[in-house]
Amino acid sequence: MLYIISTPIGNLKDITYRAVEVLRESDIVIAEDSRRFSIIAKEYGIDKKKLIIMNENNEKIKVKQIINELKQNKSVTLTTDNGTPGISDPGFLLVREAVKEGIQISPVPGPTALIAGLVCSGLPCEKFAFLGFIPKKSGQRDKFIESLKKEGKTVVFYESPYRIQKTLEAMNRVIPDKDIVIARELTKRFEEFVRGTAADVYEKLKDKEIKGEIVIIVN
Repeated sequence: MLYIISTPIGNLKDITYRAVEVLRESDIVIAEDSRRFSIIAKEYGIDKKKLIIMNENNEKIKVKQIINELKQNKSVTLTTDNGTPGISDPGFLLVREAVKEGIQISPVPGPTALIAGLVCSGLPCEKFAFLGFIPKKSGQRDKFIESLKKEGKTVVFYESPYRIQKTLEAMNRVIPDKDIVIARELTKRFEEFVRGTAADVYEKLKDKEIKGEIVIIVN
């Protein structure tokens, strides 16, 4: 069995009882970073497990190893540093290969930043599109933002604190009247929501240092 487990995006108390139970009973745990998983393991008394580190740099190689373990009837749990595996994090390739091999897969639902940001944004949630991370290059970023003019649904995407000011400047220039929400450091001590038009939010934040993980919601 391959379990897909969501882990906290910030507050460690957001993990579910079932997630802890499955982690304790698994033969193997897959993690992006051993240090991050060790924090959860220590917090919830999860005994030392066989740990496989899988990230964007080695995902293709590790998938074969993990599939071999699963074929030996091992109980394997896939985690990510924060949130739900496969959502802008490694996981898709492993799940796809497990499906091809007829391996049973079970979700253990929990936190994901895009949903947490969306439901607290105050923008419509009935129909939405998640677009992952915004493009890094300025030309591609402008085209991405330009495409939001004609989008009828609420759009959710992620951005890095190192690029957020450039993105806000572009949104102020291209879609100044669109309603946006910046959701930052969700479930953590300095959780913050900044709401308004793109022009309003740009003015509020243009001179500030913005840290942490960021979700942007646009309608």
